[in-house]
Amino acid sequence: NYNEFNLEEIKLEERIDPRAAEEEIAFLNEEINELGEVNLGAIEEYSRLKERIHFLTVQQDDLREGENELQKVIKEIDTQMEKRFKETFDAINEHFQEIFAELFDGGRAYLKLKDEANPLESGIEIIAQPPGKKLQNITLLSSGEKALTAIVLLFAVLRQNPAPFCILDEIDTSLDEQNLNKFTNYLKKSPQTQFILITHRQQTLEKADTLYGVTMEESGVSKLVSVKLEEKVG
Repeated sequence: NYNEFNLEEIKLEERIDPRAAEEEIAFLNEEINELGEVNLGAIEEYSRLKERIHFLTVQQDDLREGENELQKVIKEIDTQMEKRFKETFDAINEHFQEIFAELFDGGRAYLKLKDEANPLESGIEIIAQPPGKKLQNITLLSSGEKALTAIVLLFAVLRQNPAPFCILDEIDTSLDEQNLNKFTNYLKKSPQTQFILITHRQQTLEKADTLYGVTMEESGVSKLVSVKLEEKVG
């Protein structure tokens, strides 16, 4: 047995290349040197970083979950807003068509969404056809027709969502006498809203219930004047 052991050891040594072994040793020593000094606190630092990474991962998961919930809520709100907008838009469009025919003594008009697939982001077109004219975009109407059409849209919105009072500043400037008469008559028939008009048109002033103005009886001295107009019968 002793002789056999020595024989195997001799055969093993014969298979080793001394030069290759020296090169391997030199390479390993170089690798060890590059590792530098041993950090005795590496295990503790690893545990601390691992705990920190776990904490941040949990926080990240919470944020992603919160984002998903928020996106869900936003989608639900958008759905409800789109539904309510469509209902309100259709109602105002119906009022707009009725009031337009009333103030223009005929004709027709309607509101149109530019992007019906995305109503909340869509623009709105006003298509109008006064009596005796072609159906066209409001931009092609005369200035007086544009002004009266815009007034019709205002009245349509107020009919859908009545306000206790409404202030109109020089809204009747571009109206001719005939349209001005229709405009003031409509104001008188609107019991749900009290209109306060800033105007210089005499025809509008004649239809008012109360007038407020500024006069200058003396040079440089302004005075506020109010006049209440009452219709007397008999």
